[in-house]
Amino acid sequence: MPDSNFIDYVKIWCASGHGGAGSMHLYRAKYVPKGGPDGGDGGRGGHIILRANPQFWTLIHLKYRKHIKAEEGGHGEGGLRTGKNGEDIILDVPVGTVAKDAETGEVLFEMMEPGETRILCKGGRGGLGNNNFKTATNQTPRYAQPGEDGQEGWFILELKVLADVGLVGFPNAGKSTLLAAITAAKPKIANYAFTTLEPNLGIVQYYDDQSFVMADIPGIIEGAHEGRGIGIRFLRHIERNSVLLFMVSAEEDDIKVSYETLLNELKEYNPELLDKDRVLAITKCDLIDKDIEKEIEPSLPKGIPHVFISSVSGEGIKDLKDMLWSALHS
Repeated sequence: MPDSNFIDYVKIWCASGHGGAGSMHLYRAKYVPKGGPDGGDGGRGGHIILRANPQFWTLIHLKYRKHIKAEEGGHGEGGLRTGKNGEDIILDVPVGTVAKDAETGEVLFEMMEPGETRILCKGGRGGLGNNNFKTATNQTPRYAQPGEDGQEGWFILELKVLADVGLVGFPNAGKSTLLAAITAAKPKIANYAFTTLEPNLGIVQYYDDQSFVMADIPGIIEGAHEGRGIGIRFLRHIERNSVLLFMVSAEEDDIKVSYETLLNELKEYNPELLDKDRVLAITKCDLIDKDIEKEIEPSLPKGIPHVFISSVSGEGIKDLKDMLWSALHS
């Protein structure tokens, strides 16, 4: 997607600063031929810090910044002067960013709160000057401590979109149309599969100035967990949703089978997704009449609230909002 600004995955090399060396210095002044040690400590190396910034929604600003190196700490000097600390580098990332070790895949931490800061690479400690090593039996130590090396390595930053409701459905099921109908979002809408190639977020207004966030991700097809279609690239964006809204078109031959296919794809990707609250919306009901709706009703999946909706005519939209609000606050 060369024309897209939405980047949710970057791999970067980071190196924090080395600590400055401690000073080996002996005090000398007029009439003080043997003044003793006065070497200062080295300064700390600069950290590389991630900061969760709610104004950011993509990692594109890090896509072309592959190598990031912090400043080294200054060396200690005579006269007990401490070296200056290396300047920290602060990288702003969207809320919901996950930091991983690129070699092991280990999750280091997640940035979940606006303004939260976490150290990705810790700067090396400054070495101690020779003043720290004087004793009653060694009053003029002629050695000092070198600075500690900083940390370096490859890291992966992944963005998982934070939303209350995630839309799950096959391509062309009407997910983007619904998002455009009930929020101010303006996703691309067209009558072909995979119109949506990146997640879209919108805020759904409810009663009394209350609202919740809805996320539309690209359509899922059978075999997505094996890499078919757009594959599992965007499935991680629904891991943090509280409620999953399954959307199946009324034009499908068997709505229950389609729903179970979607459910199975989520299960194969991450079984924990099945623990989330689910709502089923049968879309495009303006293309069928009421009699067909009554015929479809008995064959729908049991144990999941469902509603027939049309984003074009507005039918069932109020009931859908009520269902989602109840699921979010149950």
